[in-house]
Amino acid sequence: LACHADTGSYAKGDYGNPAEGIDLLAAAKSVREPTRENCGKCHFDGGGGNNVKHGDLDESLRFPSEEQDVHMGANNFLCTDCHQTTDHAIKGKLVADNYTVDPKEQVQCTDCHAPDLHDDERINMHVDSVACQTCHIPAIATKDPTKVYWDWSTAGQDIPEDHFSYLKIKGSFVYDTNVQPTYAWSNGNLSYRYLLGDQFDPSKPLVMDQPAGDISDPTAKITPFKIHVANQPYDTVNKMLLQPITAGEGGFWQDFNWDQAFRLAEPITGVPYSGNYDFTETWMYWPTTHMVQPAEKALQCDDCHGTG
Repeated sequence: LACHADTGSYAKGDYGNPAEGIDLLAAAKSVREPTRENCGKCHFDGGGGNNVKHGDLDESLRFPSEEQDVHMGANNFLCTDCHQTTDHAIKGKLVADNYTVDPKEQVQCTDCHAPDLHDDERINMHVDSVACQTCHIPAIATKDPTKVYWDWSTAGQDIPEDHFSYLKIKGSFVYDTNVQPTYAWSNGNLSYRYLLGDQFDPSKPLVMDQPAGDISDPTAKITPFKIHVANQPYDTVNKMLLQPITAGEGGFWQDFNWDQAFRLAEPITGVPYSGNYDFTETWMYWPTTHMVQPAEKALQCDDCHGTG
């Protein structure tokens, strides 16, 4: 129902259950192929609210203008036009257990577009080493702001609350609009992703998901990403990120006691807790793929080959 029912007839409630008061029979009778609103119910609001997570997926894409996204705006593409599906296997996988994704499971611009479609051969020469998105998505969060920084260390304080700057249960935030992506070499896979229990060096930012590839990798391209920076709790003795219990009795959101929340989590997560904690900077790379803008807004030569 979340994927196929009319979004005016069905909504999720607590823990993924149907929201209170939903007429399940009416919702079942409304099922049809998914729309952008169906997919967006989860993907536009992932991470705790509109455009918190991705930066290139937000509620403005339900009915976007051509300037926001040429595919969804000018051509009224549905998510399933690119993320094509066979027997409920949805194309567009990003991360696999072994860090490597079969290219056949990924959505590529060349699924529809020829790689040498530019009139200027100098631009076509760049396609082997520069992702299409790099030039054609010069900015993300062009209408709705996206969260670029999240500081958990301030959570629990009695600070005036505001959705875009501070919530007692989550800490402090920074949102921004018209965000220029960060560029990195990427072959579509990861060379590393942090798993709970991994040790790390807290003297430098912890990269949670390092894109794989470099300039010497013939399969890698310069690719745009949103980097989400956070300040997360970690064990200063064991050098591991700590996952607190947040909801329920004794959880952080009830008592706002970090030490207690970490001790509650220890038998559940299996991550040892020494009793000593602090906060450390983490980076997470989110690929920038949506919000393709009209051709006249694409990056020009001097955007990359200019001074500096």
